[in-house]
Amino acid sequence: MKVLIIRFSSIGDIVLTTPVIRCLKKQLNVELHYVTKRKYISIIEPNPYLDKIWSFQNRIQELFEALKKEQFDYIIDLHKNLRSFHLKQILKVQAFSFNKLNWEKWLMTQFKINQLPKIHIVDRYMKSVESLNVVNDNQGLDFFITKEDEVEVEQFLQSIKCHLKEEYIAIVIGATYFTKRPTLQLLTDLSNQLTQKIILIGGPEDQKRGEEIIHHSNHKNIYNSCGFLSIRASATLIQNAEWVITPDTGMMHIAAAFHKKIISIWGNTMSDFGMFPYFPNNFLKTSILIENKEVSCRPCSKIGYDACPKKHFKCIRDLDINQIIETINLK
Repeated sequence: MKVLIIRFSSIGDIVLTTPVIRCLKKQLNVELHYVTKRKYISIIEPNPYLDKIWSFQNRIQELFEALKKEQFDYIIDLHKNLRSFHLKQILKVQAFSFNKLNWEKWLMTQFKINQLPKIHIVDRYMKSVESLNVVNDNQGLDFFITKEDEVEVEQFLQSIKCHLKEEYIAIVIGATYFTKRPTLQLLTDLSNQLTQKIILIGGPEDQKRGEEIIHHSNHKNIYNSCGFLSIRASATLIQNAEWVITPDTGMMHIAAAFHKKIISIWGNTMSDFGMFPYFPNNFLKTSILIENKEVSCRPCSKIGYDACPKKHFKCIRDLDINQIIETINLK
């Protein structure tokens, strides 16, 4: 049996598909293919449960002819948009998908009417393969790193005179959308109150912000990795951290794949959308959600905005960081 999984983007969403990948491969022993955007291929590339990964730069049409030749038996559509619909129409293969809850999310963001089911998106993904008699093994998420990623991190840590055996807190400072990101003030105040060594995590677009946090911080042992490491190398830093403090972003899900102690900071989105950290069953986890439930305009979007629609950004600005500090000190 040959199966194609569709998930075009992005970091966190791809990581959240990994239980479907693992369960399909281990329970059916299928030939498993995966299609995604080229910019995200490094997230899934080391996954040992995949037989082949397909990627495209701009248009899915680039792959139509090659994918038709594969003669897939089934398609598992975990993206469910017009682009994936077009691909399914071209391949003409029996396809399974999941409930995106678009109507329920719209009611919540527009009218604050909560009809959202109490179910994580991973479990909604798993429902798409029920017809193939595949069940959730409840082993959580997967994220795989390579020896090259570890070497990259070791070289970076040597440059800042650190090593992986030292205890440190990883703070993820970036997110795709502004309304998900902790403010510079919040991150600076947080670093000033922590006593542990801190490594800031982010991409090239977060490098300047990381420098600003260090400039305004009184902390003596805070380091900026933003822009210096690949995504998988940054994941290695997360894997070895004592705590991970992160907004609702892909790195949060990578931290969950490593079963880390997570403090997630929520801005305009909410955990009720089913995207909170996902752990194996019966796992003794420490996952704390920091969110402002007193802001009546929240959630304003299921994804995020480049600016606060109300201009005040109270969902982040009014957060009390004392809960973060107390949590870390208690544990």
